[in-house]
Amino acid sequence: MSAINFEHLRTFLTVVRLGGVGKASVALNLTQPAVSTRIKNLEESLGTALFERGGGGMILTKRGEKLLGYAEQFEQLSDQMQREVIAPEAVDGHLRIGVSETIAQCWLPDLITRLHEIYPRLEIEFNVDISVNLRAGLLNREIDLAILLGPISEYTVDNIELPGFDMAWYIAADAPEGEEASAYLTRPVLTYARNTRPYRELKEMLSERVGAGVAMFPSSSLSACFRLVEAGLGVGALPRALGAAYVARGTIREFDPGWVPNPLTFTASYLGEPRRHIVETAAKTAREVGLRYSRNK
Repeated sequence: MSAINFEHLRTFLTVVRLGGVGKASVALNLTQPAVSTRIKNLEESLGTALFERGGGGMILTKRGEKLLGYAEQFEQLSDQMQREVIAPEAVDGHLRIGVSETIAQCWLPDLITRLHEIYPRLEIEFNVDISVNLRAGLLNREIDLAILLGPISEYTVDNIELPGFDMAWYIAADAPEGEEASAYLTRPVLTYARNTRPYRELKEMLSERVGAGVAMFPSSSLSACFRLVEAGLGVGALPRALGAAYVARGTIREFDPGWVPNPLTFTASYLGEPRRHIVETAAKTAREVGLRYSRNK
């Protein structure tokens, strides 16, 4: 038997956990032929078939099931060694982070800076999306860490609570001030994208307090919402942390109709298995950076 390549073992684990080469290729950022080649090389190294390939998909053989247990132990030992032996500045790898736009516009740059300080050789990739897509990406192992409107209620996911964001109502600075603040809510309401919790909760609150006829303009771009409020095309139910700069410039102002949407709650969420020290550290670092940001606001 030739030496076993750990990357081949990791590929084997990913194929087993995701149930096929196609999903594993996405999770590992490899082509499907590359994943298949790694599995084939691993089987040749061990001198045995690990999967039964047929119409029912890739099913582990008896020897494949035995290897699974050993591979998981090896994975745990590797992570423990990285945590306890390898100096952070010597750790390299690839970390994929998915982030909600609210976080991206507030303290994501600080998080990336801090992670580069801890792990100078770590390659960090991030994408900004709505929370429902980030959740799916995490569960499909397409990202390693999701910073999103959480928590994710899945037994496979660990959630670290992050500082929340208060919401506020905004209107263009030059809007007439003579009418009651509650009357502003007859205008179109600009807010979070349709497939988000803030949108759903706000829609229910507007229906209860104003009526079912309120027009809502959801958007996946919060910066676009603020620009539309500046232009007088509606009012905004948006995070105060993001609105502060526009208020300071004098282009929009807050108003109080007697109630505000619920504060936004975020979590740094990651899969508990396999437990990766880098991902866990990144999640805890996100909490530290978020707390520092909230204290300075």
